[in-house]
Amino acid sequence: MPTSVKQMLEAANAAVPKISSDQAAEMIRSGNTLVVDVRDAPEVAASGKIAGAVNVSRGMLEFRADPESPYHDKAFDKAKTVILYCASGGRSALAGKLLKDMGYDKVYNVGGFKDWTGAVEK
Repeated sequence: MPTSVKQMLEAANAAVPKISSDQAAEMIRSGNTLVVDVRDAPEVAASGKIAGAVNVSRGMLEFRADPESPYHDKAFDKAKTVILYCASGGRSALAGKLLKDMGYDKVYNVGGFKDWTGAVEK
């Protein structure tokens, strides 16, 4: 069944709760949290990333998140809370839906990098 990006984003936003930067900061303080930046490497190189975040471009996420993959990143653990962000929130929503489909339960989308850093700088 064909689908559009709009439909995919609607499904992702319905499946993955959107949280504020304050909520994300509280989750990080409580521990056992993985923060994932799903932007591409040139974007991260140009602007930096959230302290402690793991950068995994959206195109490699499945491979890093799957323990059976030879590219698995040990930082990914289904027992952890996962907070995702990208440039504006779209890729992180889609990435969150993907992780939910892979069996990650506690997945949240904080949205865009600038939203988060802008809130932190206030």
